[in-house]
Amino acid sequence: MEVKRTFDILEHCLRNLSREDAVAGKQGNQWVKYSTEEFARKAELLAYGLLSLGIQKGDRVSTVSGNRPEWSFVDMALAMTGAVHVPVYPTISEDEYSYIFKHAEIRFLFISDEKLYNKLSPVEVEVVSLEKVFTFNEIVGADNLSVLLELGERNEEILRQRLTEIKNSIQEEDMVTMIYTSGTTGIPKGVMLSHKNLVSNFEACSHHFDLGLEHRSISFLPLCHIFERTVNYVFMYRGIGIYYVESLPQIVQSIKEVKPHIFTAVPRLMESVYDGIMAKGKLLTGFKFKLFFWAVEQGKDFDFNKKFSLMKRIKLGIADRLIYSKWREGLGGNIKLIVSGGALLQSRIARVFSAAGLKVLEGYGLTETSPVIAVSNAVTGEIKIGTNGPVIRGVEVKIAEDGEILARGPNLMMGYYKEPGLTNEVIDADGWFHTGDVGMLDEGKYLKITDRKKEIFKLSGGKYIAPQLIENKLKESVLIEQACVIGNHEKFASALIAPNFVYLHECCNEHQILFTDNADLISQPEVLSMFQAEVKEINKTLGQHEEIKRIRLVSDTWSAASGELSQTLKLKRKVIEQKYRDLIEEIFASSRED
Repeated sequence: MEVKRTFDILEHCLRNLSREDAVAGKQGNQWVKYSTEEFARKAELLAYGLLSLGIQKGDRVSTVSGNRPEWSFVDMALAMTGAVHVPVYPTISEDEYSYIFKHAEIRFLFISDEKLYNKLSPVEVEVVSLEKVFTFNEIVGADNLSVLLELGERNEEILRQRLTEIKNSIQEEDMVTMIYTSGTTGIPKGVMLSHKNLVSNFEACSHHFDLGLEHRSISFLPLCHIFERTVNYVFMYRGIGIYYVESLPQIVQSIKEVKPHIFTAVPRLMESVYDGIMAKGKLLTGFKFKLFFWAVEQGKDFDFNKKFSLMKRIKLGIADRLIYSKWREGLGGNIKLIVSGGALLQSRIARVFSAAGLKVLEGYGLTETSPVIAVSNAVTGEIKIGTNGPVIRGVEVKIAEDGEILARGPNLMMGYYKEPGLTNEVIDADGWFHTGDVGMLDEGKYLKITDRKKEIFKLSGGKYIAPQLIENKLKESVLIEQACVIGNHEKFASALIAPNFVYLHECCNEHQILFTDNADLISQPEVLSMFQAEVKEINKTLGQHEEIKRIRLVSDTWSAASGELSQTLKLKRKVIEQKYRDLIEEIFASSRED
């Protein structure tokens, strides 16, 4: 059958791609699997339950949960009833919840566990539109999801015809979800997406790899983010089993148990995995140490569709047999593809992983574009490291005179909820969406992002700085966890650096550098010299005006929880600049006096 609405995926899978583990989630130490038939049945009963409570087409319903099968059951049920799913991160502040719930005027709310239930209880009282709250876990005093399932089962006969009529009335152009962008600045905006937006996007992306019924995935990036959600639709559409991982600490064990063939990741996570592998390599001694890093070096010039000499192929074969195969075993032994999105990925990581048989597909998009605009294609072999792959089918891209990427197509949002003015600011009269990202079409087809338009700044001498590219180079150093390049309207570029304290502690112990805490550690002359030496080497790869003239180390670890990073682990530059304003002032004060 033709899939035109998101919930059509269920019928598509029932007819063509039925499997025993369509979705799965962990309860305690056990994986609980749901077949395609069970998935469809749960969603249908929840739809009946919601209709029993009087849900109407267009009503907004929110979910606050980690990744688990129940999230997808509710998602499909809401789509069937014509309601609008408003998924929200489980890690934001009470003020942000309050704003989103009130702005969206949600009618029902689904919460996963007791911790979130308690956190949201004060917020619920403030939201006058909210009628009822359901929980996924059993919580004393709360209505569990089972209550809604039972209600649906009791009223199934009465509501069967009505649900059929509602489903038949739902058009491709109808809104199916509203996603509030976490952003790095400003108040969250509600991005309205239709069935057509999502279906056109996941259908186009499904042609970029050839996995199917024989394969499994794990899903741990937040489902409330459009990247993971759309990829989940792709997995369902292709018949790939999805094993949901609710929290980051469960990932390693889950990978060992599920042995997935594919998963999605953001660059920060990829960097952590890479750094973890390198850290283990540094613990080796003698010949094993040399062999490990020889293998790493073999991968650093890897590229797809590159013709290697016979000697190079032999070296890669040896590296694979002795080193790379162990990396794959550490990721379950079956990984064929890793899809990376959300930000720029360091090319060295993509090269080394891909050389090791952990093929990395990079993609690019925004919430407003459902999200994918371009992604590498494993089927056609259109993969070029350092780019985000070719533009997907049905989407148009052009580069404006100032380098901004413009896109249009069936994946482009309906607009921002209650904000027609803001919508008109980003979608022009010809239907082009102005992404705010600067980039180019490499070889005329591979989209390459160079920076955020708003983040590019100008030095006082008139030269422009694209900070993301420099920050990525800085983060290639094992010493550097995060970096923020600064210098708008100043004479030179500088950087605030959050060290990789795990590695730095080991390094200091090895060299007998004494310190009391991280603040004391970053003030040690030997430590400062180490970082200055790293930056000096990196400066050799930069243009003269791009060179980092001064650095300051910070004693904090930057994260979404502490506020320096967004929920998608991008730098919140304004927050960082405000937090370290005294340090920044110190960096540039003397140069302003010259």
